[in-house]
Amino acid sequence: MTGPLTTRPCTLPLVEVCVTEFDLACLPATGAVFDRLVALRPAQVVVDLSGCRHIDAAAIGLLLDVHRRLARIDGVLTVRNPNPRIRRILHTARLDQILPIVDTAPSSPPGTPPAERGPTAAPPALVAHGRASVRAAT
Repeated sequence: MTGPLTTRPCTLPLVEVCVTEFDLACLPATGAVFDRLVALRPAQVVVDLSGCRHIDAAAIGLLLDVHRRLARIDGVLTVRNPNPRIRRILHTARLDQILPIVDTAPSSPPGTPPAERGPTAAPPALVAHGRASVRAAT
């Protein structure tokens, strides 16, 4: 007889990923990056698409897969800053009804001096920053 399933807590509160190419050609490499991110068990993954000019059905499928995998571990996938064309594509695919799609500024990179804090200010949350170059082999 087995006991109740135990879930491990999230290990990182936030992981931000900037994606500049998001189509079938780079999907294997991009998928591998997301596999590694999900293995970290983050509470939230933010995919910044501000530098991305194109997204296709395969990329939308990958976003849905990552969303499902994160939801299983109580994580959230958010899409940030898609250009108007990509926003229309995400809306047409009804992804905007499944994932939060936001227009916000990225959080401060490491080494940025913190804003002036008052005595009641909460300590800053741990944020993992990184850069991954994902290119399709030609």
